[in-house]
Amino acid sequence: MGITILPPVVEDIRRPSSDELLDADGDVDMDQLPTKRPRFAKGSSFRGSRSATGLVVPGESVTSDPQWMRGHGTFTTPYSASIIATVAGTVQKTNKLLSVHPLRARYIPEIGDLVVGRIVEVQARRWKVDVAAPLLAQLPLSAINLPGGILRRRTSADELQMRTFFVEGDLVVAEVQSVHADGSATLHTRSLKYGKLRNGVFLAVTGTGGNGAASRTAATKGSIGTHAAPTTSVGGVVRSRRQTWTVSTANGGGDVDVVLGVNGYIWISKHADGTAAASSTTENVSITRLEEVAPSSIYSSQNDEIVPQTRREIARLSGCIRVLVEGGIRVDEDTVMRAYEASLQADLEGDEDDDESAGQGREYLGGAKGRRILDMMLADS
Repeated sequence: MGITILPPVVEDIRRPSSDELLDADGDVDMDQLPTKRPRFAKGSSFRGSRSATGLVVPGESVTSDPQWMRGHGTFTTPYSASIIATVAGTVQKTNKLLSVHPLRARYIPEIGDLVVGRIVEVQARRWKVDVAAPLLAQLPLSAINLPGGILRRRTSADELQMRTFFVEGDLVVAEVQSVHADGSATLHTRSLKYGKLRNGVFLAVTGTGGNGAASRTAATKGSIGTHAAPTTSVGGVVRSRRQTWTVSTANGGGDVDVVLGVNGYIWISKHADGTAAASSTTENVSITRLEEVAPSSIYSSQNDEIVPQTRREIARLSGCIRVLVEGGIRVDEDTVMRAYEASLQADLEGDEDDDESAGQGREYLGGAKGRRILDMMLADS
């Protein structure tokens, strides 16, 4: 019995008139372009345009209007004025510039970004740091504070003692100082609010400074968390927002510090009173008196004693971030605090509904409880 292969059926899509495509300035409005993706027969040319809120795939035509300029994630051919996507993502419009923001991509460093990284290699006068970028970042020996805040040139003796500062596997919070032509970044930890991380748990929300594609949580060296399976999402850490703040937790947990790295790496830890006091004090003293306020234990790998109440609230905050990522909500200070308050409210409602099961599974924020937290957040917004 023979098999007949039928050609694809081209869907009849109503094209808006030329008057409907023009905005108040007489230009083509990308928001008015058809959002339904047409199917083309084999060998036919791209003749559709995509909405600024839709998704495109590599090789798909974004628009054929010559007034638009192509940006990142697009290209043009010398035989046509059409702008064609090179990556799978969403179309972003900035004035007359069209670019495609990828759904899944590595972090691209920019000067001034606060990042959380992991030391992966110790080299001569520098450390190699994984910051979720295409290339490893470097942290020079001259870009860190010496123990006690001593200000002097780095010598060969300091180079021999580099492993007393950072070793492979250590987590650090730093700032991007410069970006090289090949895309690699140079970091620095000269401020007392930067340096080695301890007394907490590490989470990773991979993305590009605003549009993440996946989330995973893992235990780190000296952390208090446990390994969790990866989950997919479309959230991510928001750029250009406050990335470090202290949360006054409930249930006797005390203060907890949250660090949101632009590269998608997140650190939640017990509040360090000494480091915070020293950081605030250095703002009012001369740089020559840095040794008077800088703690000598800034490179210690020994964790402090953390009471169970604080551990529970750290786990709650990390669970709230997982709920945001699984729900496709971008992670910033506002969304994290709203999710934390919603989780506390969900616990209260659970206690009122069933007193017998109170305290059983309250720390788990996934499943139906996670969806209820998202609903409460959306209702409050």
